[in-house]
Amino acid sequence: MIDYLIVGSGLAGISFAETALQNQKTILIVDNQSQSSSLIAGGLYNPVILKRFSEVWQAQQQLQVLDNFYQKLESKLQIKVDYKISILRKFFSVEEQNNWFAASDNKMLAPFLSLDLVKTKYQGINSPYDYGEVLQTGYVDTKLLLDAYKKYLQENNLLLQETFDYQSIQFFDDCVEYHNIKAKQIVFAEGFGLHANSYFNYLPLDGTKGELFIIKAPELNLDVIINTSVFILPLGNDLFKVGATYNWQDKTSNPSEEGKTELLARINEILDCEFEIIDHFAGVRPTVRDRKPLVGSHSKFSRLHILNGLGTRGVMLGPSLAIALFDSIEYQKPLDTAIDIKRYDKKM
Repeated sequence: MIDYLIVGSGLAGISFAETALQNQKTILIVDNQSQSSSLIAGGLYNPVILKRFSEVWQAQQQLQVLDNFYQKLESKLQIKVDYKISILRKFFSVEEQNNWFAASDNKMLAPFLSLDLVKTKYQGINSPYDYGEVLQTGYVDTKLLLDAYKKYLQENNLLLQETFDYQSIQFFDDCVEYHNIKAKQIVFAEGFGLHANSYFNYLPLDGTKGELFIIKAPELNLDVIINTSVFILPLGNDLFKVGATYNWQDKTSNPSEEGKTELLARINEILDCEFEIIDHFAGVRPTVRDRKPLVGSHSKFSRLHILNGLGTRGVMLGPSLAIALFDSIEYQKPLDTAIDIKRYDKKM
C-alpha cells in the first residue's frame, strides 16, 4: 500500500509529490499529460499584483517556502530552474509613477516596491518615464523542471501514464483502491482537468486561456523582466518569452489568431525594435472565480483531497499550498479559510 496516489503532474502535483517524499511518504502519480498550462507557464513569481497594486496573499511566507523548495529540487535533479531576476514595471506617464509611489507607502507593499526609479535605457525599448522595480522576484523554468521531474518519476517507477478513471475508485475502511493500487489517500491536482472529476467538479473552476510567444529580437538588450500589459522575459541567445493573454471563453489549448493579434499589438506598444515569432503556445490556467486556490478534503469521502486553482501563480503558490494540504491530512492542521474548499460546501 502506498501513502498517496496523486492525479496530475503539473506544478501542483509535483509540489505535493515532493512534499510527501520529503516527509518519507510513498507516492505514485497518474497523469495523461493532457493539461499543458504548467509546461507553457511564464513561471514568474512576483509578490505584487501590479494591475491593482495589491499584495499577493501571504506573499512573504510563500517566497520563503519557494526558496527552500526549489533549492532542494535543484539539488535533487541536478538542474538550475530558479532564477532571481528583477521585474521592472515600465511607466507610460507621470501619473503611473505617482501611483507607484503611493502604493509603496502601503506597509504591506513597502518590502516589495523600490522607491528608486530605474532610469536604465534598455536598447529596443523606449522608456521616457523610467521603471519601478519590484523586489524579491524571479522566475522558474517550468518546462525544464517538469521534464526533469517526469524523468525522475519514470526512473523510479513512480509515474503511471494513463487517463485517470474516476469511476474505478473503491472505498474501504483503511484505504482506497484504484486498479489494484491501494493507497491511504488520493490527491487530485489535475488543473483544468478537474471538470471530469465527478467528486470535485462542483467547485467553480473557470479556467482562463493564456497564450505566449517565444520571440527572437537581436536588438533587444535585457537582463531584467519587463512587466506592463505583457511580460518580456529574457531567455538568452536573443530569445524572449512574452505573454500573456487572458481569454475566459475559449477553453482549448490551441494557439489562436485572436491571441496572436492581441499579443502582437501589446508587444508593439513596448518594443521599438524588430522581432521574429519563434513559437506560439497556449494553455488553460486553472482559475477560480474568487481568485483563491481550491485546497482541502472532500466532505463525504475523507480520503479524497484536492490541490487546484493555482491560476497564474503556480510556481509561487504550489510549494506552500502543498505543505498546507499535507499538514491538514497528516496532522489535522486547519487550512486557511480563504483557500479551504469548505467555503463551497453549500454549493455541493
